[in-house]
Formats: sequence, C-alpha cells, structure tokens
Amino acid sequence: MGSMSIWHWVIVLVVVVLLFGTKKLGNVGSDIGKAVKGFKDGVKGEEEKTVNTTTTTTTVHPTQQVADKSTIDVETREKHRS
Repeated sequence: MGSMSIWHWVIVLVVVVLLFGTKKLGNVGSDIGKAVKGFKDGVKGEEEKTVNTTTTTTTVHPTQQVADKSTIDVETREKHRS
C-alpha cells in the first residue's frame, strides 16, 4: 500500500494522455529538453568564466613582490596640520 506498482503508473499515464493528448505532451517534452540543454550551456559558460577569471587573477608578474606571510603590509600617510 505504501509503494506504487507498475499498474498504478500505467493508469496514471493513460489518464494523462487522455487529458492532454500525445501532441501536447510531445511539445512539453521538447520544451523541457530545450530548457535543460539551455541550463547546461549556461552552467558550462559560467564555469568557463570562473576558470578564466581565476587563471588571470592567480598569475604572478615577475616584477611583483610577495611579502612574507608574517609581514603586515600597511601604507602610512602623513598628517598635515593647519
């Protein structure tokens, strides 16, 4: 009683086909397929952007100096008194 047998699913499928028709169900399936493909392409594009930005930001230029991890890098400014 807790699980649905194959016959329950067959009856549900028949009722859905009778209500919506095969043509409309085919169109819905096609639309869902296009949406999933578009979503995958969008995610793939975002991953490529992330990879490109991380590779460009992690490159170290030879003229750039890297401070020791125990060093605190602070800029000081002079106070001008009037």
